[in-house]
Amino acid sequence: MEAKQDFFTMEGYFKSFSKVLLDYSPKLISAIVIFVVGIYVIRFINKMVKKIMVKRNVDPTLSKFLADLLFWALRLLLFVTFISKLGIETSSFVAILGAAGLAIGMSLQGSLSNFAGGMLIILFKPFKVGDTIEAQGVNGTVQEIQIFVTKLLTANNQTIFVPNGALSNGVITNFSVEGNRRADLVFSLSYDTNIKVAKDIVLQVMLSHPKVLHDPTPTVTVRDLTDSAINLSIRPWAKNADIGVVTSDILENCKDAFEKAGIVTQPYVRESSIQKKTTS
Repeated sequence: MEAKQDFFTMEGYFKSFSKVLLDYSPKLISAIVIFVVGIYVIRFINKMVKKIMVKRNVDPTLSKFLADLLFWALRLLLFVTFISKLGIETSSFVAILGAAGLAIGMSLQGSLSNFAGGMLIILFKPFKVGDTIEAQGVNGTVQEIQIFVTKLLTANNQTIFVPNGALSNGVITNFSVEGNRRADLVFSLSYDTNIKVAKDIVLQVMLSHPKVLHDPTPTVTVRDLTDSAINLSIRPWAKNADIGVVTSDILENCKDAFEKAGIVTQPYVRESSIQKKTTS
């Protein structure tokens, strides 16, 4: 009875606390030492991995992604080691983590799909930062490839974020893989036009433009003959950076040259529009 009464006194509390502290202090001190040393070791490993990937010319996006992945994996391992050293049973903790991971995975299926898509894009590199692409109905320059989304900058200075899941599973047109690009232009001329003269005018306009490439050779052909017009297909080649200027200049210069030659141009009607009018 006296032992029980001593336990409920301040002196008893102090003695019990001192005993637990003395018994537990080696585990606590070693756990803290492991935690502190582990933090510095993880930072050192992370820096070394980044330096190795830079020396081996690994893609910057991929190197950053792998370094971050390794960083958090090592942190998780350090945390499990820390609580294990404190004497906490890790098997139940791992089971809780697994159950929580399953629940989170079920609720974040879309995000996991985007994560997997980001991995595929980084590994297989259908495009890289700085490339101009067209995908998911968006055309722009790749600014950043993140884990879940890809950041694009459009020609009118709008920032668009495209989910990586849809991006990796869809059709991607990369305009920057090849150094040169062809513009596909169409001019509609009246049936009174001498086709040979019109083609010579267009060729002269293209060959005289300083930014139109002569190799590959620019071409002009008859695209089709509609009920009301002759459609000429005009195809100049230019460097990727010059394609916008070349397209605009060729259209303007051809229009001026046709007017000087007395050739009547007509609005170009696409085949889809003709079919819609016919069916209606």
